[in-house]
Amino acid sequence: MDLGLRGKTALVLGAGGGLGRAIAVALAAEGARLALGDIDQASLDATLKDVEAAGAEGLILQWDLADLAQIETHVAAIEKRFGTVDVLVNNTGGPPPTPASGQPTELWSKHFQAMVLSVIALTDRVLPGMREKKWGRIITSTSSGVVAPIPNLAVSNALRLSLVGWSKTLAREVGRDGITANIVLPGRIATKRIVALDEAKAKREGRSVEEVQTESTGSIPLGRYGDPEEYGSTVAFLASARASYLTGSVIRVDGGLIPSI
Repeated sequence: MDLGLRGKTALVLGAGGGLGRAIAVALAAEGARLALGDIDQASLDATLKDVEAAGAEGLILQWDLADLAQIETHVAAIEKRFGTVDVLVNNTGGPPPTPASGQPTELWSKHFQAMVLSVIALTDRVLPGMREKKWGRIITSTSSGVVAPIPNLAVSNALRLSLVGWSKTLAREVGRDGITANIVLPGRIATKRIVALDEAKAKREGRSVEEVQTESTGSIPLGRYGDPEEYGSTVAFLASARASYLTGSVIRVDGGLIPSI
């Protein structure tokens, strides 16, 4: 199936991480040109190699999402190289594990800026170009915790949920401009982030990492953690011309983990 992405310009945030890299490579394989943003330069370099190996052109941008002033600089660089952004993949890092109570307001404020305000401000910056073309895709990766809050991930559960309300509202505002806005929820996808969370849980509960992973996979109907490539393929479809009537949705890529309808 031709996804209609050849020649499109895609900006992927968090492109150095497991999910971001898988998304970037999936889009590259469909012929998109990739702008890759991440705070870690070494990880960006590795993703660029994978993107180029997939036959696509890439531009790397060392990007600290907490610094909103970088948005204009980086988007201007993308527009100079590739033209306006057609596909925006909002994929931010996660905050440290914390309970809901007793967290300093500074912690909430810091991660709200990096995880929420950065996404909103960046989207606002690229929307005019999408509106002018009458075509655009805004895809925001969050967490299964927005449907079923994950214990000890209170900051993530709360802040990512705000992006769901924002995206749903945005979808109604931009739909007639040929722009879609969707949320994607990763379940237990095998990335370094999941390994770190499993290790933190094991340490907190005095158990082995293997016990925690066995328990976790036991709760997933498919009986395993997801592969980042499976997540990337889903995002690539949402970014495509084939997904033109899909907007305002929350798509779960979780192997059936989330128990609710």
